[in-house]
Amino acid sequence: MGIFVADLAFRTPRLPAWGETVLGSDFRMGPGGKGSNQAVAAARLGARVTFISKIGRDAFGELARRTYYAEGIETDFLYESPNVGTGAASIVVHASKGENAIVVVPGACNELTEPEIDGAGPRIAESQVFLTQLEQPLDLAEHALQLARNLGVTTILNPAPATELSTSVYSLCDYLTPNETEAALLTGQSVQTNEQVERAADVLLDRGARNVIITLGERGAFVKNRGLSKFVAAVDAGGVIETTGAGDAFAGAFAVAIGEGQEIVAATRFACAAAGISVTRPGTAPSMPKREEVENLLAAFQS
Repeated sequence: MGIFVADLAFRTPRLPAWGETVLGSDFRMGPGGKGSNQAVAAARLGARVTFISKIGRDAFGELARRTYYAEGIETDFLYESPNVGTGAASIVVHASKGENAIVVVPGACNELTEPEIDGAGPRIAESQVFLTQLEQPLDLAEHALQLARNLGVTTILNPAPATELSTSVYSLCDYLTPNETEAALLTGQSVQTNEQVERAADVLLDRGARNVIITLGERGAFVKNRGLSKFVAAVDAGGVIETTGAGDAFAGAFAVAIGEGQEIVAATRFACAAAGISVTRPGTAPSMPKREEVENLLAAFQS
């Protein structure tokens, strides 16, 4: 479950100041939104995926439907709002570094309701994993996580963008997957050193999450639960073009690996490989790798 937005990506040498205009070097429009990107990532890696969301009756909504048809994503619970337009995101990408700054307007996704989520209950019940994020309203994320938990389904929360969470939300997370910025915002602690990363993970575990995976960009990821504490190295697939979709590639790939029964370290390494490939390509959903690409990169990395 998550949001779909149309990504409007601008490549530029620097961010403009307020009141300033900066000339860019490239513009692209494509499918985006964290939940949508993660659904595409999972589908390309071979999973059967159903996406729960809401779109408007407009051109951006048609882009969503074309995307899911092309990727084989099931849309039984992709609802439509008659009054609110499909969301959009402005993505400013640094022309040489590949770093990004993003403004998101969720649009119709904010109109999703609890009864509509409940309507997807039978599909959630037959799933291995339920994955969501925090771009839709927090109360909807908590409701869906509780529904999945009641149905005995493994839950993953990618807490992005970070916001204050109650203990009740943490306790619904079998896996919590913040990046280092989100971990810092959630815990109020710095996560620059390895020791700080581990302390932040401990805080999140103490709040009720069963497993914590903190993604660390080019440093890889850190895995922590009550019986395990391990750094997992990043998997280098080549030069960085754009980092925008890396976190979504990781989340979708991690969900696939957990759904297939991989243990947590192997699942994290698989997800690091998917993220490593995604940053070598422009765009968000278009940058998501296929299963063969990830397996080939892992085989080369491990040898």
